[in-house]
Amino acid sequence: MAAGGGGRNVPLGSGPRDGMRRDGGTEPYWSRPECRVWTLMLLLGTCLLYCARVTVPICAVALSSRFDWDKKQFGVVLSSFFWGYCLTQIIGGHISDQIGGEKVLLLSASAWGLLTVLTPLLTHITSAHLVFMTSSRFLMGLLQGVYFPSLASLLSQRVRESERAFTYSTVGTGSQFGTLLIGGAGSLLLEWYGWESVFYFSGLLTLLWVYCTCKYLLSEKELTIPMNYLTRGLSIPKQTKVPWKQLFRKAPIWAVIIAQLSTASTFFTLLSWLPTFFKETFPESKGWVFNVVPWLVAIPTSLFSGFLSDHLISQGYRTITIRKFMQVIGSGVSSIFALCLGQTSSFCKAIVFASASVGLQTFNHSGISVNVQDLAPSCAGLLFGVANTGGALLGVICVYLAGYLIETTGSWICVFNLVAAVNSIGLCTFLLFGEAQRVDTHSVYVDL
Repeated sequence: MAAGGGGRNVPLGSGPRDGMRRDGGTEPYWSRPECRVWTLMLLLGTCLLYCARVTVPICAVALSSRFDWDKKQFGVVLSSFFWGYCLTQIIGGHISDQIGGEKVLLLSASAWGLLTVLTPLLTHITSAHLVFMTSSRFLMGLLQGVYFPSLASLLSQRVRESERAFTYSTVGTGSQFGTLLIGGAGSLLLEWYGWESVFYFSGLLTLLWVYCTCKYLLSEKELTIPMNYLTRGLSIPKQTKVPWKQLFRKAPIWAVIIAQLSTASTFFTLLSWLPTFFKETFPESKGWVFNVVPWLVAIPTSLFSGFLSDHLISQGYRTITIRKFMQVIGSGVSSIFALCLGQTSSFCKAIVFASASVGLQTFNHSGISVNVQDLAPSCAGLLFGVANTGGALLGVICVYLAGYLIETTGSWICVFNLVAAVNSIGLCTFLLFGEAQRVDTHSVYVDL
């Protein structure tokens, strides 16, 4: 509503946090030592996020046997996570853009860590196990739904554009580390002490991470969230209102949303059903092998994709060219290996195909995941929340549909065909309409 002087570009939706450091300076980015420490801690946070998220898929066979669930019922339990997950993405991103992603991350981690610890205890005091576990997974989705939008908001405000791909890819390896940790340690705990121990292990580690982050990285003042901050986070002042009508008329915004929607839903599908696929297709195989190897491979591929992306951009290649190249590998090539996984009857080949598919999916971290930050760094958290909400909604459908297809056809091939088809839609849309120029700037503030 107030005109900007001289036609200068003003980030739309830039809030009071823009341009301010924790120490009161005007430089918005972390110093290199700060960035290294925060990158490590956020990697650990992402690791523990996936430890908590994957506890149920890891314990799938044990839980189904203990509570006498068939695959349709277990599909309901798995998919309920994504119903909750989609509801807090947008509000989590918006609040993070206003008050700081680190505060939102720590609050949500405290809650999901406590819920994970309490879940086995509460199963002993209820007889409606299907209803309880479905509700528990729904609540877990609500609490974890704010994480990645908050992370996108935090990194877009604190990390330089030339370092974003590697930083995000490094933090993103936490998803593989987490799945690897819970796949290895969780499989052993499951075998030795039962499914309850997997929940205790994951939840207690999460609470320890929250304590260490609060104690060593944030001051007491930074941990306090005044009521006026919460009010500001839940409302949009006139001078900082974002012209969503204008943003959502731009094809690159829809391209990255559709691509994120596709890749998120297919990743959730593989994450939820791969342990069951290996356990049923190769019943003599060891859980620690198929729950560990694919995610172990994904760690170096994620780091390599981030390094390669930033290096090629620094060599003068267009940013959007590199983003699309990474996405071709992350969505296209990975889908080819997913299709191969459904056709093989060899355990060794299945491990290779699963490792290649899961590993190459990490190239998405240097494609669409940072493209949101390219397009709109001033409101990246909220936009990422919009995209991930779509991914969670489609994830609900895909995870449940996968269980339905397996139960009705008795074949896993249709599941991997579904993954490839959804990935192809997102990839083609991004290749046709994706861009990397900022779209959150305008010569005037707009009041909608």
